[in-house]
Amino acid sequence: MKTHADVAAPRGGFWRRLLRGLGLGLTLAAWALSQPAGATQAGAAAAGSLGPLVQPAQLQAALQERLADLRIVDLRDADDYAAGHLPGAVNAPYGRWRGGADNPGKLLPVDSFVHLVRSLGLHASEQVVLVSAGGDPSDFGAPARVYWTLKWLGMRHLSILNGGMQAWKDAGLGGLQTAVPSVTPSDFVARPDPALLATRAEVLQAVQAPQASRVLLDARPPAFWEGKAKAPAAVAPGTIGGSVDFNNLRWFPQGGGALPAPAVLRTLAAGLPAQEAQARQTISFCNTGHWAATNWFVLSELLHRPGVRLYPGSMVDWSRHDEPMTHVPSRSDQLWAQLKQTWHSH
Repeated sequence: MKTHADVAAPRGGFWRRLLRGLGLGLTLAAWALSQPAGATQAGAAAAGSLGPLVQPAQLQAALQERLADLRIVDLRDADDYAAGHLPGAVNAPYGRWRGGADNPGKLLPVDSFVHLVRSLGLHASEQVVLVSAGGDPSDFGAPARVYWTLKWLGMRHLSILNGGMQAWKDAGLGGLQTAVPSVTPSDFVARPDPALLATRAEVLQAVQAPQASRVLLDARPPAFWEGKAKAPAAVAPGTIGGSVDFNNLRWFPQGGGALPAPAVLRTLAAGLPAQEAQARQTISFCNTGHWAATNWFVLSELLHRPGVRLYPGSMVDWSRHDEPMTHVPSRSDQLWAQLKQTWHSH
């Protein structure tokens, strides 16, 4: 039979444990309040994402907070990188992410991409910021194409420095370094996402599908879409049948290499054909998947339109396989255009 003391003892132990727990909680709370505000903000930032497009001041703040999971990939040539780069940035020139000169838009084998990503020390859980030279709209295609490539491979925490190094310098931000950081190779495993990629066979299916179900978006300047100009590696000028012209330069109304505010982008996107808003898919293409990557990035990542895909090989790949094209000039017109081009080049 239990005595009064037998019953009281457990109760006392419970209250002692409760008081000890409260004391520990108060101690931890006091410690947290004593920490600098930046420490808490850095932890929150590290857990989140910078978003697809980061401004120079935002990136500077993130670098000052010394985020442990922030990685910067500089896409400029080795000489430009060596002359001064952002703190901790690793160098992977744009050409390393592309096919050869005969077919620049061709995707590398997945194993080649994996080797490159691992050599840069990139992990899928980290925030990766892509930095180009900036300065002109065409340059934006470089980080956009690499962004698409990394997302296709399975990385999700990706950002582009808006305007590249030119914007960083124009903002008066310093802190550039010349030291090359040491890199520990990662164990990155690719998980390609077919929803982001439009193969040639899938583009052909889209051409043959009802127009209301797709939009084929040509990112090239009008002269290419009209068949008056072509890329050197393409077999013939012209465009994919049923495509619409949406020059990637439209996203840069002020010139330069930085995209404008989201409200401006939404206004510019209103210029897309009416069926785009109802389409089940949008396929972006150009000559080699460079300009098209900018269209893909703005529509997919910034304006959050569903079903936007990139055809990486674009018109070079398409024309080399004798797929159906429109706006193809006659053979005599093509020869005359080549003669004029040769004459003007001398």
